[in-house]
Amino acid sequence: MKSGRIVLIAIFIALAGAAVWLLYSDGLSDDRGMRGGRTVTVVSKPVETREFADVVEALGTARARESVTLTARVSDTVRSVQFDDGQIVEKGDILIKLEDEEEIAQLREADANLKEAESSFARIKNLVNQGNVSTATLDAEQRRLDEARFRQQAAKARLEDQRVVAPFDGLLGLRRVSEGSLLSSNQPITTIDAIDTIKLDFSVPERFIATLKPGQAVEAKVSAYPGRIFKGVITTIDSRVDPITRSVIVRAEIPNDENLLRPGLLMTVQVLSKAWDGLAVPEQAIVPSGGRQYLFVMNGDEAERREVKLGLRRPGYVEVVEGIELGDRVVVEGTLRLGRQGMKVRDMATDVANGAAS
Repeated sequence: MKSGRIVLIAIFIALAGAAVWLLYSDGLSDDRGMRGGRTVTVVSKPVETREFADVVEALGTARARESVTLTARVSDTVRSVQFDDGQIVEKGDILIKLEDEEEIAQLREADANLKEAESSFARIKNLVNQGNVSTATLDAEQRRLDEARFRQQAAKARLEDQRVVAPFDGLLGLRRVSEGSLLSSNQPITTIDAIDTIKLDFSVPERFIATLKPGQAVEAKVSAYPGRIFKGVITTIDSRVDPITRSVIVRAEIPNDENLLRPGLLMTVQVLSKAWDGLAVPEQAIVPSGGRQYLFVMNGDEAERREVKLGLRRPGYVEVVEGIELGDRVVVEGTLRLGRQGMKVRDMATDVANGAAS
């Protein structure tokens, strides 16, 4: 038991001695640093001006500029399908043809009747000019000619109803019909979306209404394309605020020339409401202490610690609104070794610049 206590006492004395030696040596190091006996190697960067902006963030849903589910006007058998899944089409392209023999025959009959009516009208008109026929007969022929024209227009319309065409330029969805199938008038054929421009709808809290207006720039991101930023502008702000969520729907339009965005995508939106130029330093240059923020500013061969007031933070850098000036150089590497003001430093960035100049 006594030997165990002796060992414990010896260990305690050794630890206490080591602690005293570390504190003493650290004090000497600090004293040497204060007297300029120790030089700390650091890396500095100049304070620069960057553009900052108030940003309103929200989640939005992408929508096509125009979007339609195509159906036929009449019920009939599909004669031919003239499109593929995911095809890009132009306005007026024929997508579906239904059986149309009867409609074609009716149109030909109407064309023949119209031709006959036109010939008869011309003949009667000639006789009227010669005084051989009364004008009442000419009026009857005019009515007959008009009826023939109307019947021809009706026959053309019935034939057009046997076609399903693209109502605008766009991207087709999946095909849902096959040749030979009986197509009813309300049965979906496919979808078509005009995605050259994407409409992005997102909700913004009512407190931001005063800062929003049409024409403001927006930046959107989507998880499908990491790192890609899609830029657009606000076009419309809804006229009503939702009384339950206390938010308003904002619509922006984003050009989609590469057809990367698709309707229904969830997008993260940033609205840039106000922009200005401010002094910026790298984030790693900031040294927090006691609830305050500090920077080490190069002053000759010394690093001077200054308290600063920060503004907005952005990835990689932060705005400084008080405490430094444009042209100052701040320490960005080695701040943890600068425990006291006035410590001698060696700036590697300056050494590299001087070496390159020489």
